[in-house]
Amino acid sequence: MAKTLQEIIDESSRIVFFGGAGVSTESGIPDFRSQDGLYNQKYDYPPEQIVSHTFFTHKTEEFYRFYKDRMIFPNAKPNAAHKKLAELEKAGKLHAVITQNIDGLHQAAGSKNVIELHGSVHRNYCMQCGKFFPLSAGTECGGIPKCECGGTIKPDVVLYEESLKTEDIENAIREISAADTLIIGGTSLAVYPAAGLVGYFKGKYIVVINKSELSANADLVINDSIGKVLKEIKVNC
Repeated sequence: MAKTLQEIIDESSRIVFFGGAGVSTESGIPDFRSQDGLYNQKYDYPPEQIVSHTFFTHKTEEFYRFYKDRMIFPNAKPNAAHKKLAELEKAGKLHAVITQNIDGLHQAAGSKNVIELHGSVHRNYCMQCGKFFPLSAGTECGGIPKCECGGTIKPDVVLYEESLKTEDIENAIREISAADTLIIGGTSLAVYPAAGLVGYFKGKYIVVINKSELSANADLVINDSIGKVLKEIKVNC
């Protein structure tokens, strides 16, 4: 008989969570690929073009207009999924959260070991002198945010045409390779190279929690809200 998610978690001692946009939609942050996601909304340019390195370089002001309006959600709060993952980590069950999200909600919920594959809106840096700035640097002024040195401030997020940081990839591979259970949640596994990291799993159980059908070689597939599913989990140390 197939094991339940609770049974798998109870039996596991080194869980790694790999998550995507669906983890944060319950916090009011839209994803990219759903029917109501950013890819299906109308702008002067396609969203996938706007969030590219080339567009940022050549149409920086237009990039920031979209970025501030559709990619920064400073009032978003962690939902039940974020909170349960932090609880599992505190109990010693979960060893890492690997996320494709850039919203910082896992840390806000209390998670400590978070690998942000695509960066974070909470880190911004001057492209000229390298000085770092908080989220407010990209939200408080109109137009293109500038450093005191005159350089353009760029969000520390991975845009299309940019590579993931080697350190983040290596850390993710190490955590996934050492896990006995991998829980994949709220992601279509359509974005590479991030999605390819799942192939490094050598443990016992793969669990997929996703609202939409997802073709994955998993031991347990749950097609439901990730917050709803994880909220029911009892954390036993």
